[in-house]
Amino acid sequence: MSMKETELKIRTLGDKVLKNGVQQVEKVTDNHRRLLSEMARLMYAVSGIGLAAPQVGITESLIVVDAGSGLYKLVNPRIVETRGQQVSEEGCLSVPEVGVRVKRAQSVVVEGLDENGKPVTIEAEGLLACVFQHEIDHLNGTLIVDHASLIDRIKYGKKIKEI
Repeated sequence: MSMKETELKIRTLGDKVLKNGVQQVEKVTDNHRRLLSEMARLMYAVSGIGLAAPQVGITESLIVVDAGSGLYKLVNPRIVETRGQQVSEEGCLSVPEVGVRVKRAQSVVVEGLDENGKPVTIEAEGLLACVFQHEIDHLNGTLIVDHASLIDRIKYGKKIKEI
């Protein structure tokens, strides 16, 4: 089945695939490369700055990120180091029209594989660090609503039920 036949679409809150977690990729294939490119196209099309495979119904450890400093396509990403702290309001393509204040590390070191299966290490700060943490959360089945304070849960409760 080609990628053209499988038009990717963003899954929203309530879709079980968002909570299931993912499997590690054993070997990066042409299919993974096509999928990462398709995910990046979709992310740009909806003006996102990050997208994880579960958000398009795929249970493999893949993310794409572009917070303004260039596109990262990562396989099996994991955070190996964190420093500092930041709190910012985050949105999510899978939880439309909801913004949640989330506490994250100010800087992170992310390790994973690039789209050719080569090991990469990325040091990120500020917004980019935040986006990596957000997308890696998706790989573990965690959504921004899971970080929400009681006040945010009350504030967005009705909207979340509608989604």
